[in-house]
Amino acid sequence: MLKYNSKRSGFTLIELLVVIAVIGLLASIVLVSLGPARMKARDSKRQSDLRQINLAMEMCYPDSACGAAERYIATTAGANTVTAIGTYMPTMPVDPKDTSPQQYTWTLNISPYQYYCVYVKLEAETNTYVCASNKGVLKKVYATGNPANDDCCGVNLTI
Repeated sequence: MLKYNSKRSGFTLIELLVVIAVIGLLASIVLVSLGPARMKARDSKRQSDLRQINLAMEMCYPDSACGAAERYIATTAGANTVTAIGTYMPTMPVDPKDTSPQQYTWTLNISPYQYYCVYVKLEAETNTYVCASNKGVLKKVYATGNPANDDCCGVNLTI
């Protein structure tokens, strides 16, 4: 006759491995489901950053301390080319991912600097860009190409 040992306590190695495997499986499911939410959160940050850039550029426009009164600051074409906007934005925000194509990209504005355009491609929406310009902050889908001075999310800046 087998005797039952009532003093036995704890888990066997197999039981512990099964519990760890189940917890790992549940954790991986949760992390995968958070992917789209993270993309949308980064897109919200991008839109907020461009609104802040737009506000700083508009406050800098009449201020002679930003270069000359009634002018936007000079920008060169390319990603993250502007480092500050006068005293209104001493350090520029950087894209949450900061990898191409998700970078804050400026178009070249030409003297007398009466316009500007900065844009970023969104992650969660296919081929969608958000642009900040002297005409405001807009969102547009581009099937091909990127925003430019002659079409900064639907606004022609060079006219």
